[in-house]
Amino acid sequence: MTSSQPLPDISIDSSSLEALVRQTIGTESFAELSDLLPVLVRDLADVDWRVEQALGSQYSQLTEAARYACSTGGKRVRPLLMATMARALGATTTQPFLSLAAAFQLIHTASLVHDDVIDRADLRRGRPSMLRAYGTALAIVTGDYLFVRAFELAAEYPRSIILRRGDACAQLVEGEVLQESGLFDLAAGREHYLHVVERKTASIVAAGLASGAELSGAPESTVDAAATYGRSLGISFQIRDDLLDVYGDPDLLGKPQYADFRDGNPTLVAIETYARLDAKRQAEFERLFQLRRKRARHLIRMRELADAAGVREAIAMESETWAERAIRALEPIPAGPYRLLLERLARGSAQRRF
Repeated sequence: MTSSQPLPDISIDSSSLEALVRQTIGTESFAELSDLLPVLVRDLADVDWRVEQALGSQYSQLTEAARYACSTGGKRVRPLLMATMARALGATTTQPFLSLAAAFQLIHTASLVHDDVIDRADLRRGRPSMLRAYGTALAIVTGDYLFVRAFELAAEYPRSIILRRGDACAQLVEGEVLQESGLFDLAAGREHYLHVVERKTASIVAAGLASGAELSGAPESTVDAAATYGRSLGISFQIRDDLLDVYGDPDLLGKPQYADFRDGNPTLVAIETYARLDAKRQAEFERLFQLRRKRARHLIRMRELADAAGVREAIAMESETWAERAIRALEPIPAGPYRLLLERLARGSAQRRF
């Protein structure tokens, strides 16, 4: 079934979207924009249906694994952003965008599955990761399957959109390679970190929003603005995510705390902690960071050194700075409630607690 055909009647769970919007933009902003909820609930339900249609395989185990991956693979922020951007650009229906939004959601989910295999993660949003639920082999194959289905979904769109999506996927892989090359190396620095984040996280968001804008018939300047918004928001989101790894509530996050410290991943928290400490404590932090097997006391001490360096407020501010860049990029987008929601989503990315 193509995205131009009518969709079947499906049940809509508005509570899940309401929770998503509340946690990203806050209760006050949610109340201000609550009139948008029914439209966006329907948009996301339609994307969910399109994803579900793409997951079927003649092998029931693979279908089950793919569905499990999608059930643990994030909060549907990317489809929400794409639907909101399409509405902001004047779309009266998101039906032409459904396969595109579903494709980008599947790409994101596939990357999470492979990340959990690489990181040997036990949990994904409070549930066993694909690795723990299905084993290494099926987790890897399921991630591959989701990528293939994503490319099939996007095949109906113009060549420029297909190429943009392919480039974003290539950047995602490059980001993983870059991240691996810098593990346990605090000298990698801020530039290396931002290159990783732009490729692993921001490239997919930027490509999805730019593709949606192009499909809307927007001029090139607006397509570029949508990409800039998505890229800046993605960086803001990841900086905040890395901060929450150290300072967040693991029960809310649904994953263990200090994963980046444990794995020797030089996020901005580690880089800024190292740069701000005096020579003696800098050497201690570096020694702990480079340990391949860290105990709880090592991780707690690294957190204490991060506290002493005062990085929490500085990194929170950096995430907010990127969110403001995203908001400034929205200038070519017509003013209205959907653009306002895009602004609130950007600010929410820098203020979320999980």
